Amino acid sequence: MAQEKVARVNYEINAPEVRLIGMKGEQIGIITLESAISLAEEAEIDLVEIAPTAKPPVCRLMDYGKFRYQESKKKHEAKLKQKQVQIKEVKFRPNTDDGDYNIKLRNLIGFLAEGDKAKVTLRFRGREMAHQEFGIRLLERVKSDLDTYATVEQFPRMEGRQMVMVLSPKKKEVKTAKPKETKLKKIKQNMVEEDNNATQNPKNLETNFTIETKTTAEKL
Repeated sequence: MAQEKVARVNYEINAPEVRLIGMKGEQIGIITLESAISLAEEAEIDLVEIAPTAKPPVCRLMDYGKFRYQESKKKHEAKLKQKQVQIKEVKFRPNTDDGDYNIKLRNLIGFLAEGDKAKVTLRFRGREMAHQEFGIRLLERVKSDLDTYATVEQFPRMEGRQMVMVLSPKKKEVKTAKPKETKLKKIKQNMVEEDNNATQNPKNLETNFTIETKTTAEKL
């Protein structure tokens, strides 16, 4: 199978002049295509067109094989990060019992935890259509029980004989770490504490005064 072409290279470049970037990323400037290819051949590397829509197009001296591998790797990583959000449906009835309700609720929590949206549907049969308030009450209960995990994207509304509510997963809050105290700040704090202790303890003041008096007498 033929490999996908990532960029035009060497004589595939269709421009009389190019803006050339060197192997180390340095700006060489605008030169003719032939001069740029000559520089590439002297260095035994390729001239790769990296910005074809620029005027003149931007080219760089590099190993095309390595460039193609890096571009392919970037695309693969981006594809892995790109998660397709799905809408998972969970069906209720106006008279859903507590046991069944809890099972369905756990399923909803699982879908939301995986980053998917959840479509909650409640179907009415026969005369149940005359008592839609029971459906609203049940969906309000679902909304309340999932308050930690979801936000309501679409509030309950009737679609034919069923009531529908769509939930989206809540974004996780990022807690900001408190900055650590610097060493200088701790030293200053210790100095203040020592001064406070000395002020509060008269014996320390007397001792310091006695030492200073003796020192002065010895000098005299």
